[in-house]
Formats: sequence, structure tokens, C-alpha cells
Amino acid sequence: MKTIKDINIVLEDKIAFGDITFNDTIQSIHLKKDEVQGAPYIIPGFIDVHIHGSASHDAMDATFDAIKGMAQSLIKEGTTSFLPTTMTQSSKNIELALKNIYEYTKTNPKDEARILGIHLEGPYMNKAAAGAQPFKYIKAPNLNEFKRWQKASGNLIKKVSFAPENAGAIAFTRYLKEQNIIPSIAHTKATYEIVRDAMEAGATSLTHTYNAMTSLHHRNVGVVGAGLLHSELSCELIYDRIHVLKEAAHILIKAKGSRGVILITDSMRNKGMPEGVSELGGQTVYIKKGEARLEDGTLAGSILKMIDGYHHLIEDFSLSLVEASHMASLNPAVELGVDDILGSIKENKKADLLILDKDYQLKETIIDGKTVYKAK
Repeated sequence: MKTIKDINIVLEDKIAFGDITFNDTIQSIHLKKDEVQGAPYIIPGFIDVHIHGSASHDAMDATFDAIKGMAQSLIKEGTTSFLPTTMTQSSKNIELALKNIYEYTKTNPKDEARILGIHLEGPYMNKAAAGAQPFKYIKAPNLNEFKRWQKASGNLIKKVSFAPENAGAIAFTRYLKEQNIIPSIAHTKATYEIVRDAMEAGATSLTHTYNAMTSLHHRNVGVVGAGLLHSELSCELIYDRIHVLKEAAHILIKAKGSRGVILITDSMRNKGMPEGVSELGGQTVYIKKGEARLEDGTLAGSILKMIDGYHHLIEDFSLSLVEASHMASLNPAVELGVDDILGSIKENKKADLLILDKDYQLKETIIDGKTVYKAK
């Protein structure tokens, strides 16, 4: 049992100064008074539901070392749980990646970010909105193929990003919803009407909102307009100040509120690595000035760290730590249906916690009550 005394505790609805006691779960929270300026903070661990890679590793590498490397590196940016995310590739390569993640989780790894499932991004997309997804592998949904992939993953696929306008996509949406898998609209040229049909079939999410989707127009509000309008759609946001500019992000947050947006990194393998030439889905990627781009200039994922995205939200929009923690921790937990045990600081929830100094810099990462990272 461990007690941290005299710290600002970021709860779901307020910040208060007090003590927190925990082992693997939070045992008690003793509040003494309102937030104390100059004191450190304890916040819930981040949950990244969309991340391809980091520290030179990628989920598509299909090796134990790749998944371990990701899980070990993520604790340094405050991510305590994540969904390793696949991308558009050959059916065989996707299956190998899924099976590898499943086999890795069976080893019950310790002292690293926990895997809550898998995010399947592609290959069921619109070729006209491919972004950095390899064009030649994009196709319409194939239910038999997906069932084979889900079996290979040990039923770990929890979220699927796809274009709802493809042939068979609405029926595919219904199937995902029946299986308690999150259908997320992505890499799409859908009209607002198609999005509405997808919502009726069970779609509840937009993948990396604004990017690779139809924009808002006053005579066709598109996918972005649907996301802004409908509270049923949670909106992923890559807030590296590159994929989405400040003003666009501000519009999204004002429209959705802090409970309608999920902070993601969508990071690729070069996160935390020096600038230079890298790879994504068999494509050459150039890392320069904090941006990852294909040869033709297309953005190829980010190299964003969750703690940096968290800081950007607070700095750019004057969000409270409560609101930023909704977007980085609680909302993804709610989306995944694990908010009974993760996503906020509450008695009996898992002790997945971050300690920040008075300037919000990450000092310590705690998972299941155990310190797994301390900043030097």
C-alpha cells in the first residue's frame, strides 16, 4: 500500500488538494481543500486508442520486440494503456500483425503500457481518401476476411476504421456493433446522408477528425459537419498542431465539449527518434521539423507524444486539467467500455496514474500501483 500526501488530485469534475492511497487499485481519496497553486498534480494515465508505432517500432512489424518496444516507450509519455493500430496492407501481413499482438498479450507483460485491444485501421477505405494508406491494398469490407482476422487476434479487435460509402459497409457496421466493436468512420468521401445511415447502423466514432474525410460546406456538411453536429459521434483528434490547426481544433472542442473529443497520437515508428528517413506500410517517410511526410508531401501519421498533446490542449485553449484529462483518459475509456476500471481517479479503479509537477511536466508513471517510469 502506498500513500501520496499533499498533492492536487485531478478528479472527473474538479481538482482538489489531499492524499491518495492505493495498491493495484485506488483504495481511498482524502480531500483537504481546494487546489493548491504550486503543488504537484496526480492525474489519470493516458489511453491512446490510435497509435501505429514509436521508438523505431511499428505494430505491423509483427514481432514481439516491436510490441514490447512500443509498450515500454509509451510509459515515458504518460500512456498507461493503448490500442496498437494496424494499417492498410496485404491480408496476410495484417493477419500476421494481429496474431503477433495476441500472442504477445498472452505473455502477460509487466512494467509497460497495457494493451486493451487492437485498432484495425483499413484496408476497408475509399481510395480517393487514402492519405498515407498504401493505395493498392484498399478495398471494400469482406466479412469472411474480417472474421478470420478477428479469430487470429484472439478477439482483440476493439475498433475498426473504415469508409461507410463502400459496398457492404453499412451491413459491416451493423455486424461490428453486434460484436461490441467500435465502428469508426475514416478515410472517406462520404456525404452527410451516408454518415447518418452509418450512425443508424451503429457507427459511433470519427477517426482522426478533419483528416482524410469530407469537410464542412454550407450546402454539404460532410463527415466533419456530422461530427460537429451529432453528440453520438466521438471525435478522435491528433493535436500536434500540424494535422489540425489551432482554430479548427478549437471549433471541434467548442462544438463537442471536453467529453466529445478523444486525444490520439496516430504516431508512427519515428516518434522519439532522430529526424531522417523512415518507413510506414512499406512506403518511405521523411521526418523533418516535427512532421512525418511521404515523398509527395502527404502527412504520414505523427510523431506526437500524448503528454505533448495534453500540454497543447491546455496551452492553446485554456482547458483545465479536468477537461484535458477527459480527452486523454476518460473519453477513450468510455469508448472502450472500460471506464468502470480506468480513465479517471476514483476509488476501486485501477491505480494507473501520472504525477506532474506544478508546471504539468511528467515526473512519474504508475501502472497497477507500481512506478514504471520516473523522469530523470
